[in-house]
Amino acid sequence: MLFKPAIFLALGLAALLPSEALAGNIYKYVEKDGTIVYTNVLPKSGQGRQARRTEGEFRPAPNPAEPSRISVRTRISLGEFDEYIDQAAVRYKMPPALVRAVMHAESAFDPNAISVVGASGLMQLMPATAREMYVKDIFDPKDNIEGGVRYLRVLANEFNGDMVKMVAAYNAGPDAVKKYGGQVPPYPETQAYVRKVISLYFQYKAQAQVAQGDER
Repeated sequence: MLFKPAIFLALGLAALLPSEALAGNIYKYVEKDGTIVYTNVLPKSGQGRQARRTEGEFRPAPNPAEPSRISVRTRISLGEFDEYIDQAAVRYKMPPALVRAVMHAESAFDPNAISVVGASGLMQLMPATAREMYVKDIFDPKDNIEGGVRYLRVLANEFNGDMVKMVAAYNAGPDAVKKYGGQVPPYPETQAYVRKVISLYFQYKAQAQVAQGDER
């Protein structure tokens, strides 16, 4: 089996600092094995690493449990990634509306979003999950979406396609769902997150049905 280069996010102390401190302070370099590393600590000279400050700014990810609805702004933001979403959804046999709902809740369609625990990108992948899903560059929208949808497929297989369990596991981890007998864990954030994603799912599904009707 050939292993694709992985990513590694080394936020160090940045994860403990105010989110504003992340802006403009992330460096990127590529290891000899192809691993793309993001770090807030500039590598020391003599290590053979050509680190460069990344362009743009890294912004704090939204609280995934906060209420949100589809708006003109989110539709405009989402439109940039429609092709990647649809391709990945077909490849992994996932409902495009669910992919959009998860992405909406996780990052509000900001490819440079970072959470305080290091989850990154559009679908807020943790570095370990990104490696397992063969993501090469966690801040590349196409790679990130591919990895996020692939992870949803893994969760769908694990929970027999039960969308509520899948969504709960995406937020709290599959072990937490199993710990509570296949129910949504009694964590306020996870319960709010599940309600939010399922609500967004039906909104995006209805939106797609209207669009299909307009095309006829």
